[in-house]
Amino acid sequence: MSAASNYLELEILDHVLGETARNYTPTSALHVALFAGTASTVLTALESGTNSTSGSGNWGHYEVNAGDYARQAVNFATASGGSAASNSTVTFPVATANYNNAATSGATVTCIAVVDASSSGNVLFFGQLTTSKTVSSGDQFTVSSGNLTVSLA
Repeated sequence: MSAASNYLELEILDHVLGETARNYTPTSALHVALFAGTASTVLTALESGTNSTSGSGNWGHYEVNAGDYARQAVNFATASGGSAASNSTVTFPVATANYNNAATSGATVTCIAVVDASSSGNVLFFGQLTTSKTVSSGDQFTVSSGNLTVSLA
């Protein structure tokens, strides 16, 4: 995961440059969110869209919304060498139905994001999965400790 959303880029610049117009403070818990659809389309929406479920330009349109899906909390180790990696396994609930999104039934998870809330909120970092995953009823999506890396490089 190597991309920062437009939202986060502006927040970081204003913070570092001492601007008071933006006063971003992360919540106490960051969360992992899963997205399904054509990766290039989803990545474009994650960079500059909103959490609205209407319209393909918004990342909310692609977030998984079925099968007992819920965003999961994630923690990161201290940054080193320009990146930080998750320091615990992130385990999503066992799917009670096939994962879907607002656009597609039986959707395949292609992208992942770190967001600043358990629902709604803002995308901070995002990227494409190395291997896409279709999550069917009875499956469980996990991200092993250390396998989610965020970088500003």
